[in-house]
Amino acid sequence: MSKVTAWEKVKIAREPDRPTALDYIENIFDDFIELHGDRYFKDDKSIVCGLGNIGKQNYTIVAEQKGRNTKENIERNFGMPNPEAYRKALRFMKQAEKFKRPIITFIDTKGAYPGLGAEERGQGEAIARNLMEMSDLKVPIIAIVIGEGSSGGALAIGVGDRILMLENAVYSILSPEGYASILWKDSSRAEEAAEKMKLTAEDLLDLGVIDEVIKEPKGNAKQDVEKMSNIIKKKIIENIKELKKLDIDELTERRYKKFRNM
Repeated sequence: MSKVTAWEKVKIAREPDRPTALDYIENIFDDFIELHGDRYFKDDKSIVCGLGNIGKQNYTIVAEQKGRNTKENIERNFGMPNPEAYRKALRFMKQAEKFKRPIITFIDTKGAYPGLGAEERGQGEAIARNLMEMSDLKVPIIAIVIGEGSSGGALAIGVGDRILMLENAVYSILSPEGYASILWKDSSRAEEAAEKMKLTAEDLLDLGVIDEVIKEPKGNAKQDVEKMSNIIKKKIIENIKELKKLDIDELTERRYKKFRNM
């Protein structure tokens, strides 16, 4: 069987019928209550936040959410967060710290929304603040790349003690089309760019950017959402169990060094 190329993985990660964050949340957590709004501007639905539990363990969940059709994508801004989405995420992550709840983030975005309004409302500042605040949150954080993780739009909820990545997900500084446009002034060379960017789970594990690759069911995650969810659930339980053994100061120091060394 031939190896799946980087570009083929990009296309798999972008498939409209690939499971979204809400698909996994529904299957992984026993209960889920969605929370809304950043208390500054509005509730941006490109990021879903809420409370969930697995057995007796409570979690705060922060997840980037794409739509499955045109109507849903418009509602979710095609999974591209505005600054108010990141501020909502930070609001509930700080709440998680207050109540000592571990944080689980699901990463799946083409990138932060680049519109004029987003820039006027402080897109760069919102992303930077999340990076700063997440680096010192006094609770365990697990970040899971489930689809397309691109640019600061992904990293803004990606500062985790453990970074897990699905086998056919991708994680990069920007899209292959953007990379090709900058490097060669030709977005049509995206396939070539994808091979150079080291954006696959295997590449990023080798580089030390992620901690673990989560194998997908035969055919990829969309073939069996329930099975994929159970695999992720097991990984969450295993990793949280290990992270909770650490002293909080040691946890945050390790997290800080982890990202300083990348």
